[in-house]
Amino acid sequence: MDKTQCPIGVFDSGVGGISVLRELVARMPNENYIFFGDSKNAPYGTKTLGEVQKLTCADAEYLVSQNVKALVVACNTATSAAINILRREYADMPVIGIEPALKPAVHAREYPRVLVMATPMTLREEKFHALMQKFETEADILPLPCPGLVEFVERGELDGAELERFLRELFAPYKEKPVDCVVLGCTHYPFVRGMIQKVLGSRVLVFDGGEGTARETQRRLKECGLCNPSGEKGKITLQNSLASEETERLGWFLLESHQ
Repeated sequence: MDKTQCPIGVFDSGVGGISVLRELVARMPNENYIFFGDSKNAPYGTKTLGEVQKLTCADAEYLVSQNVKALVVACNTATSAAINILRREYADMPVIGIEPALKPAVHAREYPRVLVMATPMTLREEKFHALMQKFETEADILPLPCPGLVEFVERGELDGAELERFLRELFAPYKEKPVDCVVLGCTHYPFVRGMIQKVLGSRVLVFDGGEGTARETQRRLKECGLCNPSGEKGKITLQNSLASEETERLGWFLLESHQ
């Protein structure tokens, strides 16, 4: 069986991982993709470690049953909680995770103040603490848990007065001493990037890890000889645990309006 024709499996706690899917499609348009969003159980970022590990393993198992050739964990929380478990379980295929784009943010300016927006779970986990320690001498790194922000994206509210009010309250403590860079440490957040930029101002640089994850996925596929040689545009399948018309419409809207 020719594995190169098999799809790449991409999954997230909801529709946020579509921000990573769009980067994958932009980089490798000839590949086939199956995206699975677990909106029924979103958000993962406010759950316990055990709950997230169980849900993440179930998501991965479902995609593997669809005969995927690689797994992309397009969720910062799931990556923090379970990437090592998945790599042990599926040692025969590439398993790529995502992490906050801290490195480019830290190196963007001389000893910058870097605000890392993420779910409470991502910021609690050892994976993030190790990443933060790696760069703590090069920048003032400020973790900011953002419970409630994922839900705006899951509802399809990507702008508007209510979201702006939510973000202004969230960033209020940083008004007197502004930050230089913001890292979007959750794959849902790039969909509200425009509003984040508006509230913080054009001087603040905004980073997310989607492009880096797509680049790493391509590298791993090449390394394993799994790249699809076809020159034709690949097929994209969007699936969601909610399986509603509304969720499907939102998924395609997010994918097509941000490419």
